[in-house]
Amino acid sequence: MLLTIDVGNTHTVLGLFDGEEIVEHWRISTDARRTADELAVLLNGLMGMHPLLGEELGDGIDGIAICATVPSVLHELREVTRRYYGDVPAVLVEPGIKTGVPILMDNPKEVGADRIINAVAAVELYGGPAIVVDFGTATTFDAVSARGEYVGGVIAPGIEISVDALGVRGAQLRKIELARPRSVIGKNTVEAMQSGILYGFAGQVDGVVGRMARELADDPEDVTVIATGGLAPMVLGESTVIDEHEPWLTLIGLRLVHERNVARG
Repeated sequence: MLLTIDVGNTHTVLGLFDGEEIVEHWRISTDARRTADELAVLLNGLMGMHPLLGEELGDGIDGIAICATVPSVLHELREVTRRYYGDVPAVLVEPGIKTGVPILMDNPKEVGADRIINAVAAVELYGGPAIVVDFGTATTFDAVSARGEYVGGVIAPGIEISVDALGVRGAQLRKIELARPRSVIGKNTVEAMQSGILYGFAGQVDGVVGRMARELADDPEDVTVIATGGLAPMVLGESTVIDEHEPWLTLIGLRLVHERNVARG
């Protein structure tokens, strides 16, 4: 069994693979203050409930793959793998790790690990050219060429960040539930804000993806657009450009990178 861990700014997503199949997954809050020991206890509690794993930490785990956008959490997870999974082949995505995807950026080291891992999975599952739209703390748009190269992207404020900003900066506004309003024209303040968020972000996705696709391919229709991230389902029904929805894209990419960096016996 392969344990994959995707540490985002807000949430950490964990997935358990049996071969190529994801058989279990969990989502927890990302807390930069958690120590390695606290993380180990948390992992033990989650995985101890799975019938394919033993009761002791590490039972049934024969590989670990981790990517993190929060350096302090990556440091603690490195310690977890050393102290509690010492005999398990672990891959932490950082400079020097083989991904199979060339990074055509001014400074490849500054590209978030999760964005590269998403590109790895996109190339494997759909080929290129492709655009990955990841709805997380930020909404990121990542472009993959027809030759499977990571060529760049776009970073925009995420949905939850925008909702929080409206609540903080608007004198008569407040934080709202992320839900579909009854109509585009809101009949009250909450519905008006919900409409602005939902249809505003759908319009943003369509506009940004359209412009990227025209730069990425001679025929924009050749570009496959893949949505992922925890908030993707909110926008899927309103965007006109998304072709595929793969909620576990990053975890699949981690599985692929683990396979490419750990020698099989």
